[in-house]
Amino acid sequence: MSESFATRFAPSPTGYLHLGHAYSALCAHDAARAAGGRFLLRFEDIDQGRVREEYYAAIEGDLRWLGLEWDGEPMRQSARFEAYDAALAQLRARDLVYPCFCTRKEIAAEIRASASAPHGIDGPVYPGTCRAVAPAEREARMADEAFAWRLDIERAAKLVGPLQWTDRELGRVKARPEDHGDIVLTRKDAPASYNLAVVVDDAAQGVTDVVRGNDLVAATDLQRLLQELLGLPEPRYWHHELVTDDAGKRLAKRDDARSLRTLREAGADPAAIVAALREGPQVPDAALRSR
Repeated sequence: MSESFATRFAPSPTGYLHLGHAYSALCAHDAARAAGGRFLLRFEDIDQGRVREEYYAAIEGDLRWLGLEWDGEPMRQSARFEAYDAALAQLRARDLVYPCFCTRKEIAAEIRASASAPHGIDGPVYPGTCRAVAPAEREARMADEAFAWRLDIERAAKLVGPLQWTDRELGRVKARPEDHGDIVLTRKDAPASYNLAVVVDDAAQGVTDVVRGNDLVAATDLQRLLQELLGLPEPRYWHHELVTDDAGKRLAKRDDARSLRTLREAGADPAAIVAALREGPQVPDAALRSR
């Protein structure tokens, strides 16, 4: 086995897997096995308000039903808060983050009042209201008010200079993290944002090749910036197409008819599903029929 090549599948245990998850897991699994590398499983379970214990076992069961086995013990983000705190401390020490006291309502009102509101990966870009708060005022307010830590994206981007990343489908891509504004890295109810946690965890697991849907292409710019700031290795990427049904509609967790749990209970043939997915992200209804 080549320890130098590793992929991962990182679902959130907030629902059952569907065919889109199966396709992503299969792509990551097959890439690892073809390279003689490791296929890893990670549970992105920071959002404890939505996580349910039964989904961990359900996800593992669905993967095994498809014939996919992973290497080592699955990682749980909920056990890694200290690692995220340490990463944030690095950024704080370099004065690259600042506390943001704005509520979502206040941010929305300010965006509505602006003449133009550029959009980032999470909607309209944060206008930077709290970036200009004086240090003394920040300290006083942090003692009494809830706040999030935001990355000063302009300062961070200038510090590291031009960045690129490599994708199997797109080639070498120029990163433009500054287009997404001052993103949240942590907040009171979330010890780490997706972007912070994913770069810390990929490095910790030794992931060399990130395989995921092309709906996450834009987030890669931000993750490359964080990797550079934190001194973490740059993985390769494969942003694959998303699975659609026969009508071309993208699958989602709420589409229970395409959940692996429902298909299993209906007697579908996992070998037929895997064979269809290996042909591409459009799964014909015939592959989903019971045996």
